[in-house]
Amino acid sequence: MPKIKTRRAAAKRFKLTAGGRIRRRKANKGHLLTRKTRKRKRALRKSALVNVVDERRIKRQLGLQ
Repeated sequence: MPKIKTRRAAAKRFKLTAGGRIRRRKANKGHLLTRKTRKRKRALRKSALVNVVDERRIKRQLGLQ
């Protein structure tokens, strides 16, 4: 049986936490930042956790399952 290849696009977007959850970057921080408030941009800096429903699919893309 061949090894499962990692999807490189997924590997660049997601990182694992120590507890096995998956971190992701928040959306809407890519462009058009002048019209967004400072408070909103500051909140978008922090990383978020992937929804539990999507974790299995993303782990498979990362070659973990």
